This record gives sequence, structure tokens and C-alpha cells, in this order.
Amino acid sequence: MSSGASLGAVGAIVLGVTALGSWTVPVAAFVGGALATAVIYVLAAHDKSGATVTMLLVGIAIGAACGAVTGFFTYIADTAELEQLTFWSMGSLGRADWDDLGAALPVFVVGLVGLLTLSRPLDLLALGERQARHLGVDVERVRLLLVVFAALLVGAAVAFAGAVGFVGLVVPHIVRLMIGPGHRWLLPVAAVLGALLIVVADTAARTVDPPLEVPLGLFTAALGAPFFLWLVRRQRPKGVL
Repeated sequence: MSSGASLGAVGAIVLGVTALGSWTVPVAAFVGGALATAVIYVLAAHDKSGATVTMLLVGIAIGAACGAVTGFFTYIADTAELEQLTFWSMGSLGRADWDDLGAALPVFVVGLVGLLTLSRPLDLLALGERQARHLGVDVERVRLLLVVFAALLVGAAVAFAGAVGFVGLVVPHIVRLMIGPGHRWLLPVAAVLGALLIVVADTAARTVDPPLEVPLGLFTAALGAPFFLWLVRRQRPKGVL
């Protein structure tokens, strides 16, 4: 999703698209992310036996393809365009303003409220897709709605802040360790804690080397990568290095 949004933004910058004025790049990022998500869902929907695993694998492939095209655009970009591309590849809140927040807020509200309505089906899906079907969950419908609402949230965020990595991997696991796996509280608390993490990282990015601003994604990756490795090691069976 974020790789598709980055590709849309980078493509608009390098190709010089200005049809929507100052909104061109954010809209291109949102559309790119939505298209990447749609392609992933369509390609993975044919596999009914293990759609979740297939969706992850297809997502990795689409992300790599988007990254390759983004790399090509970066290669042919001039110096001025490279400065803008750095913003989208590493993430920053330096160019966001209240108008951007007002534009993204309705999308955030729709996405978050939509996810909250899926809290109980998500609890049942955590037991396994077969068990969830036996309990009356329409797995395909829930998966589609989940992809749509997640695409709205990620697309709106990346459109105005660029690609900030590891937040979506680290924060939900921290919240799950704090309050348990119930999605009724996991989703809103993760949203608040994720926003708090971004504020802390952005503050550090603005103060570590003034007056320059270190890309926000560097801080989130520096925090997220060690935690993710610790989490993987923690979930290994005892006695396995």
C-alpha cells in the first residue's frame, strides 16, 4: 500500500503532472496506494484455501515492483525533484499544514470507524478462518472491508506524510502486549499510540540537528527494527536461538 502511494507521488513529481495544483501529488499518492491495494486483493482473491498468506506474498511482490519503478523514476529525476522524492521515500511532517489535516481527517474517521465495526469479526478471525466461518463470519466480506478501510487510512496518511515505516508493525504488537488481543480496544488504542509515536519521532527529527530536519522514517525504522527482531525472537520456541 505505502509502496504504491510512494510510486504515485514520485511519478507525479518526476513526470511533472500538475493537473490539480498543490493537490496533485497527494491525490496521486492516494490513487497509487488504492490501485496497488486493489491489484493485491484481486490477485489474491482467487486462492480460497490460503488467501491471507497469498495476499501477503502478492503484497510483497507488488511492493517490490512498485519499488523498482520508483527507483527508475529516482534515477531519471533531476536535483530539484530528488529533494521532493526524499520527502516521500523517508517521510516527513514538515510540509503538512492544517489544510492537509482537514482534508485527511474525514478519510481517517471513515477508516477508523469502519475498522471498529469489524472488531468482533476480527476477534473471531484470530481463531482461524475455518473456525470463523463455523461461527457465522462471512470471511470474504470481512477481508474485503478490512482491505478497503485499511487502504483509506494508509493512503491518506502517506499522501500527506510520505512513507513512514514500521509504525504499523510495532505499535499494534505493543498494544496487544499491554491490553490483550481484543480488537474493540486494540484498534483505537493502537491509533492513539501510533499518533503519539509519530509526534515523538517528529520532535526528535526536528531537534537532533537544527536547523535541518532528519527524515521521520529514519527514527521510526531505528525504533521499529530492533523491536520487531526482539518480537520475532520472543515468539520462538524455548531452546531455539
